[in-house]
Amino acid sequence: MLNEVLEHLVTATDGNYVDGTLGGGGHAERICERLTNGGTLIGIDADADAIHEAGKRLQRFEHSVQLVNDNTAHIAHILRSLNIPTIHGLLLDLGVSSFQLDEATKGFSYRANERLDMRMDRRQMLDAHTVVNSYTEEELADVIFHYGEERVSRRIAHRIVVKREEAPIETTGRLASIVESVVGGKFATKSLSRVFQAIRIEVNNELHRLQSILKDSLPLLAPGGRIVVISYHSLEDRIVKIFFNKCAATFIPSGNKFQPDIPRVPELRILTKKPLEASEEEQKENSRSRSAKLRVAERT
Repeated sequence: MLNEVLEHLVTATDGNYVDGTLGGGGHAERICERLTNGGTLIGIDADADAIHEAGKRLQRFEHSVQLVNDNTAHIAHILRSLNIPTIHGLLLDLGVSSFQLDEATKGFSYRANERLDMRMDRRQMLDAHTVVNSYTEEELADVIFHYGEERVSRRIAHRIVVKREEAPIETTGRLASIVESVVGGKFATKSLSRVFQAIRIEVNNELHRLQSILKDSLPLLAPGGRIVVISYHSLEDRIVKIFFNKCAATFIPSGNKFQPDIPRVPELRILTKKPLEASEEEQKENSRSRSAKLRVAERT
């Protein structure tokens, strides 16, 4: 959804913009092409390899780009350290990037057979191997159900626990075969996607960090500055929708039918009443875009 992102995000060509999910640098490159000499892009990613690869891609913009290997949940601290008081736009392209999926050694994909990892930041201790091999059956079931929205989460969690007692589950391939042994048939691919997604979200604490990023970025936005978020599943989209609606509200419900609601000054103006979706053409070219939903809000 590159064109939609650029149209909604870049409102001042000499402004400061944050790409909080830098990945391979695809969005960042096109944003930089729109900036004038006074504009700056701050690219943030917890994955050091992503920073390295994006750095090569953005080398021609070296005077207008600052790359930071950190988690975007620390956005306030990051911008403070760079002496940037306000920004004109924040882009969040959520989930795992194509760059990370294509790098088999990171253990994100069930299509490869690599060590279970799934850490976006290799400096953190918790990884997928730990989740799969040390969480209780109930904890695993909860992760798979709540973060993967998988209907047979209990059966999958039970099979994982049984199989890891035979031998630790070391690889993505073995985990995938265990899930397939429970689901199988035409439902296998969707269940595999849900289970791997759920474990990845747990490893990287993605939903809590998304809430933190949205909350902490709001005071940093200049008036007219925009937050552009692309989400890929209902849990992410729901968090963004609730946050935007809360910040755009013109009153606070009193909770008492005998008392009037409390007026408030909205902090955001929602620019997408319904989330934008990728065009049919893009969906044909990029299957990942089929589930993408783009929401935009502007600082009042």
